[in-house]
Amino acid sequence: MRLSPRAAMPVPEIICSRCSGVCNNKVKELGIQIPRPVSQGPSRFIPEQEILQIGTEDANVHTVFADAFADMGRLDNITLVMVFHPQYLESFLKTQHYLLQTDGPLPACYQHYIGIMAAARHQCSYLVNLHVNDFIQSGGDQKWLNGLENAPLKLRNLGELNKLLAHRPWLITKEHIEQLLKTGEHSWSLAELIHAVVLLAHYHSLASFTFGCGTSPEIHSDGGHTLRPPVGNGCICDIANGNHGGDDSRQTAGVLSSDSSCEVEVLMERMKQLQECRDEEEASQEEMATRFEREKIESMLAFAAEDEDPPPAKEVSKHFEDTRYGYKDFSRRGMHVPTFRVQDFSWEDHGYSLVNRLYPDVGQLLDEKFHIAYNLTYNTMAMHNHVDTSTLRRAIWNYVHCMFGIRYDDYDYGEINQLLDRSFKVYIKNVVCSPEKTTKRMYDSFWRQFRHSEKVHVNLLLMEARMQAELLYALRAITWYMT
Repeated sequence: MRLSPRAAMPVPEIICSRCSGVCNNKVKELGIQIPRPVSQGPSRFIPEQEILQIGTEDANVHTVFADAFADMGRLDNITLVMVFHPQYLESFLKTQHYLLQTDGPLPACYQHYIGIMAAARHQCSYLVNLHVNDFIQSGGDQKWLNGLENAPLKLRNLGELNKLLAHRPWLITKEHIEQLLKTGEHSWSLAELIHAVVLLAHYHSLASFTFGCGTSPEIHSDGGHTLRPPVGNGCICDIANGNHGGDDSRQTAGVLSSDSSCEVEVLMERMKQLQECRDEEEASQEEMATRFEREKIESMLAFAAEDEDPPPAKEVSKHFEDTRYGYKDFSRRGMHVPTFRVQDFSWEDHGYSLVNRLYPDVGQLLDEKFHIAYNLTYNTMAMHNHVDTSTLRRAIWNYVHCMFGIRYDDYDYGEINQLLDRSFKVYIKNVVCSPEKTTKRMYDSFWRQFRHSEKVHVNLLLMEARMQAELLYALRAITWYMT
């Protein structure tokens, strides 16, 4: 839904002494309804003032924002939440621009429709709404938006891969790839399929970030605005800019409690001990494999209470099939999925070159984005400076891959239990596997002494680790088909 331009409103020039704009009480007398944001700021989890403060203090942010606005004609709330990490944001926007706005194997309307299909699998109405608008602006047929059954058969055929990639990527086989590449006039080329796979993985993982950071809907989207008047004598200019009072804007990050007062110190001590022990002794390969299997099984228990999932809203569910299909642990009900060993098929040695060969430059852009998210550090932890966080970052990344059955032979999975407590594991599991179930309570319950910027960084790690895991399974299946 798009709001009518304010310039079209027949409002007389009534000047407000505060803002030199139209005064709220006079507009009320005229019976004019002014839409205002439902949520205060870009995130429901992060105080608005913290985000605004970063945007005004960092000179690099202004350049990134200017480029993003020139490119997209807007600064969406995802961009505003990512502002905590300008180096990553720049890489993210560059990659997204290349996927959606440069000449590639797929036409623009297909690109945005695939974004809708991918976001809908996680009921992410935020991303669906963004791409509905972009789809229309790129010349897409509005009939496709009435439901997946109205889209071309070529796109409908992508539904099975979309479903598996989003929820159970370890089930993807070369037969799924063959079915897409050999369907007559509706078949996909290898280059088109690589483009589609990258888009699907991009928007599945971006849905994880969107829910993980509590991203608020855009004001022009369904659920993003209200016509109810604000409480008190707010000025319209305040409302239009999202600054509409309330005590939440004065919240600060890292609210300390007696229970969490030692959390950071304990975590830092464990990191130090692990680094020292690693230098002294190394477990055998058999023991390392056993620890991986143990962690993989324990990850099954990390979900919050498993209530019956409510059916997705029709406005979202019409864009995908099999609405009851969702994440299930690969070890349940006697189902055994072979471990995916990175030494047999890795991003660095196999995935990168395959993507770059079939969709030039995308492999390079993805590789840069993965490395920035993984290596990003300010050498801080909460109130502590000069901290080596590499052990913790690697534990988070490898835990995500462990949940997808992906194993690194050179990593001791015993470290994960030392560094990631249960509340953090619950948050990670939900954000990565069922992001639509993520709640503010989950976000608040882990790392209670840490800054919001550090929690956003966690979400960047989760997003990129998930995207790489999906790509590894899909690209491995494509390689099997090609060989």
